[in-house]
Amino acid sequence: MRLVILADTHVPKRARALPEQVWRAVDEADLVIHAGDWVEATLLDELEERSARLLGVYGNNDGPDLRARLPEIARAELDGVRLAVVHETGAAKGREQRCAAAFPDTDVLVFGHSHIPWDTVADNGLRLLNPGSPTDRRRQPECTYLTARISHGKLTDVRLHGV
Repeated sequence: MRLVILADTHVPKRARALPEQVWRAVDEADLVIHAGDWVEATLLDELEERSARLLGVYGNNDGPDLRARLPEIARAELDGVRLAVVHETGAAKGREQRCAAAFPDTDVLVFGHSHIPWDTVADNGLRLLNPGSPTDRRRQPECTYLTARISHGKLTDVRLHGV
């Protein structure tokens, strides 16, 4: 199963649209994950239309229209991998311990909010992933998103892509 992992797209505030590179990845993916801060529902509509499957949550910059359509926390079991998606996880310091306690029955936690790519593993084995942002790099050298694969109960081939 091929995954594309996005967050903090802020369309159309930070960019008019997703970059073509990201759309190509979406078109090839079996699952697109979006960890919130869409800003307007138009991108949600586009991703729902173009994605084979979409799993998303709302973020702190998402209004009532998006909150009516998306949960705060999304969960899925994918080929034996227990995945959760949330927008915010709090400060970087202590993140692994907090998330391990908050998501004890999860193998992979995807989050956003900071626009800073993140890939760590908590003491209990929980993998934490933040794709950064494909449209608003903030303090990062470039805009980013993640791709990964799930096969035979394992998350593999996690790759950070610059845009």
